[in-house]
Amino acid sequence: MASRSYMFAGSFYPKGKRELESFVSDSIRKADVGNDIAAASVAYQVPHAGYEYSGSTAAYAYKALSLSNRLDEINTIVLIGPNHTGYGLPIAVSGMDWETPLGIAKNDMELSNALAGNEGIDLDDMAHMNEHSLEVQLPFLQHVFEGKSPKRYVFICMGDQSIDASKLINDALQSSLKKVKRNITVIASSDLNHYEPADIAMKKDSELIKAMEAMDLIRFNKLIDELNITACGFGPITVAMMHAKSAGAKRGVVLKYSNSGSATGDYSSVVEYSATAFIR
Repeated sequence: MASRSYMFAGSFYPKGKRELESFVSDSIRKADVGNDIAAASVAYQVPHAGYEYSGSTAAYAYKALSLSNRLDEINTIVLIGPNHTGYGLPIAVSGMDWETPLGIAKNDMELSNALAGNEGIDLDDMAHMNEHSLEVQLPFLQHVFEGKSPKRYVFICMGDQSIDASKLINDALQSSLKKVKRNITVIASSDLNHYEPADIAMKKDSELIKAMEAMDLIRFNKLIDELNITACGFGPITVAMMHAKSAGAKRGVVLKYSNSGSATGDYSSVVEYSATAFIR
């Protein structure tokens, strides 16, 4: 199978294997996540900026995953992110293996093909071209699952982030899982509000976070429009909440909230980040 060689090593995250592994392992070790929350976690939301901006925040979700009581059951990780580039089809599943400096993330082609067999969902790697939101998650996942039984991945890029598209993906996922019998976790890749003063962005995000914590996906999607919130992956988050509900999750827990000002010192125009676990 063709492999998608890493495109963003050296820009969004370290290119050197040793440096990358050190950052990921140190960040996960330092993340303070309660064992009770982590053990009950079934799906996650993570940010996707450069590691110097949001990597330490993303580590909180991966710490929760590493402590989940489902960790050893998981055999496929479904990664869902937004389409920042506009390339490709509206809902695109990758048909390739993906490579990072830590190795190759093997595609679960049986599940990928099952998803792409649904109307409105296509195998299309053009949509994943130059898209960073999923690739930056892989080193964390490769570290968490190092030494475990081999894991496979499904990569979904959402150009269409409507609630109907989210429902289409989740319905296709649930029906496909009945056919191919996988134990999965879903990782939704999204930053929160963009390019406003930190106090304004935090005020907007606080409302969005309340909806995530309540797993109120209708309210969550309405807030995007009502408050003009520029969370770039609200569709993937919606799918994660839908799947989490089907897996018995009752609420979301924001494990960490931060913004780019911590790295730049500029709080006049920030990007906000969160790491969230959806738990039973």
